[in-house]
Amino acid sequence: MRAAFALLLMMSLLICISHAGTVTGMVRAQGKAGTEENGSGKYDSRKFKFVEKVNYAEMHDFVVFIEGPVGPKPAPPDKPVQVITTKKVTQRGAVFWPHVLPVVVGTTVEWPNNDDIFHNVFSTSETKPFDLGLYKHPEVKRVTFDKPGRVDVFCSIHTSMNCIILVLENPYFAATDDKGRYNIPDVPAGAYKLKAWHKRLPGQIKEITVEEKGEIRADFTLGITNLPQY
Repeated sequence: MRAAFALLLMMSLLICISHAGTVTGMVRAQGKAGTEENGSGKYDSRKFKFVEKVNYAEMHDFVVFIEGPVGPKPAPPDKPVQVITTKKVTQRGAVFWPHVLPVVVGTTVEWPNNDDIFHNVFSTSETKPFDLGLYKHPEVKRVTFDKPGRVDVFCSIHTSMNCIILVLENPYFAATDDKGRYNIPDVPAGAYKLKAWHKRLPGQIKEITVEEKGEIRADFTLGITNLPQY
């Protein structure tokens, strides 16, 4: 019986994948025109030489994802099997690695402390408030993210330590690589809203249609746009 069920499950997965496409593309950031130095050299002065400017060309940590649930919500089985998906945010050198972690709802994230000093991981976000208290290696704390939304995480001891858990409603998402490229495979055929996200820029949404096979490309340029003027 178990073998037959496993075979049936595998066949259903293969059917889903055979009617799925890939969404791929590039994401980059762009600053507003007119903010260049224009040869004035003011940023070389004693007053402004230590003022850090945003380098839009070097921005990273973009996330691209399909908004909302995908497909009908499955009916719960009579005897559900517990499946725990685990991700990891490492604390190393008083820094969270990675800085941005996209996960699907229901994911458990581990928080190992690889430093020789204490850290206190916590969040006051409405999506998932928590406080892991003081701990260090070899102890590992865990948090399960059961609602979609953005979770800003900090250390109560070290001001520079912060990261973001982006909890999404479906598994069709991808973080960009160091060149701004992303790739979301095995997306079921259909029409969707595809969103590009960054922590300090307005998001951008494109409507896409994924075919049963093949690849669709969607590129994004994020900047300070589409905000109300005052």
